[in-house]
Amino acid sequence: MRLSVLDQSTIVSGQTPADAIQESIALARHCEALGYDRYWCAEHHASASQAGTAPEILMAAIAATTSRIRVGSAGIMLPHYATLKVAEQFRVLEAIAPGRIDIGLGRAPGSDGRTAYALNPNAAQAADKFPAQVRDLLAWLAGEKLLEGHPFRDIPAQPQGPTTPEMWILGSSDYGAQVAAHFGLPYCFAYFFGDGQGAAEAMHLYHDTYRPSARHPEPHAALAVWAVAADTQEQAERLFASRALWRLGRDRGVYAALPTVEDAAAYQYTDREAARIAQIRAQAMVGTAPVVLAQIEAMAKEYGAAEMAVITTIADKEARRRSYTLLAEAARLRPACDVSLAAE
Repeated sequence: MRLSVLDQSTIVSGQTPADAIQESIALARHCEALGYDRYWCAEHHASASQAGTAPEILMAAIAATTSRIRVGSAGIMLPHYATLKVAEQFRVLEAIAPGRIDIGLGRAPGSDGRTAYALNPNAAQAADKFPAQVRDLLAWLAGEKLLEGHPFRDIPAQPQGPTTPEMWILGSSDYGAQVAAHFGLPYCFAYFFGDGQGAAEAMHLYHDTYRPSARHPEPHAALAVWAVAADTQEQAERLFASRALWRLGRDRGVYAALPTVEDAAAYQYTDREAARIAQIRAQAMVGTAPVVLAQIEAMAKEYGAAEMAVITTIADKEARRRSYTLLAEAARLRPACDVSLAAE
């Protein structure tokens, strides 16, 4: 099982969105030194919770300041954008870090309806053309001509080069699983987004209907899961509290900055809220690294995932880095010998 990182550039209460971007760059260097396989940047818009609005730009900064770890998007919400422009962006990224770029694609808006319209007034119609966009993007990224009769068949996506970004399909329903299986692409299910609802169905569908491709003769599935590890169970539970309080807000449609540990500890829960927190906690991976890693490995086996992408949204950045460090040590990841742990 391979371990990777998913980062939403989470905004913490009392800090600025710009701080979140700087922390993403530093955390990527830290996780590279620990031996993680990939570092994926999310795309969200008009949110007080996440600052990662342009993963392709953040990826460029990370790719330019790392040397081994794969850098990717999780994902590019393709219906917002012209396919050729996305192909050009990722061809540039591939030139910056040859052989290290992943392009994860999603169909969801990553925002509210009005923001989606501001990004692309035709977003609703474009979502129905997602498979065609994936088809064209695959060709453009690989330096191949589009299908016969396509009006843009002879337009290349520059800069060309000897390597090609690895494409993934991301999703939280069985739709993405079907698209990934059809094109013979790796697939990642966002387990953390809906506490795993629909995960079993999507993963089974992906494996059962997979059509081999030249680059991926076998299916390659991953799960993105929320987890936090600490030196003690008590510390982990304390760190989890801010995530739990934030989830209460999300349930009400409020996407606010992540509360601090102190704010979460001081919050007075109603009985109904406490019951909801218990539900959230039951789905979360929280504890010492051996405990959390055992849960991650068990989930990977249960769902047939060859890779697990870990997202850790907690308010304390040092504790966040410590969590990834402890998991890497427990999993016996091989640290990169040519990079050092970020000190910032």
